[in-house]
Amino acid sequence: MMNRSAPAATIVPILIYDDVGKSLAWLCCAFGFVERLRVPGPDGVIMHAQLAVREGALMLGRRGGPFGSPRDSLNQYVHVTVDNVDEHFERAKRFGAKILAPPSDKPFGERQYTAEDPAGHWWTFSQHVADVAPAEWGAIEAPRSSAAT
Repeated sequence: MMNRSAPAATIVPILIYDDVGKSLAWLCCAFGFVERLRVPGPDGVIMHAQLAVREGALMLGRRGGPFGSPRDSLNQYVHVTVDNVDEHFERAKRFGAKILAPPSDKPFGERQYTAEDPAGHWWTFSQHVADVAPAEWGAIEAPRSSAAT
């Protein structure tokens, strides 16, 4: 299954910034990433963004926001798409992963859970469960002319 609201890449780093909008602009200008979509918060401040480069992807989250990290020392984590989140979750628990958030369905068409590995790295595992248009959950798509190919 495909989900228009999720990056196509299987493994996607998520970088946490205090100012996602400023960082988004800088990353696109300096490194040539192409904005895919953004999610403004109620105050208009960008909370989340997805960037593309060739077949890869990168996501940005605002510190303390729903797509960021509540822990000040955490400045990145990894998003991995799997076929079955619930089976993956059970296996991770059996091997002692510290579960930070159990599997749950998200409004953007993904079922996800987040775990911490023994070294303290955070991992969000995600399964496409619906094809959701970005606008349905508050994301704004970048114009097609700037999309990566």
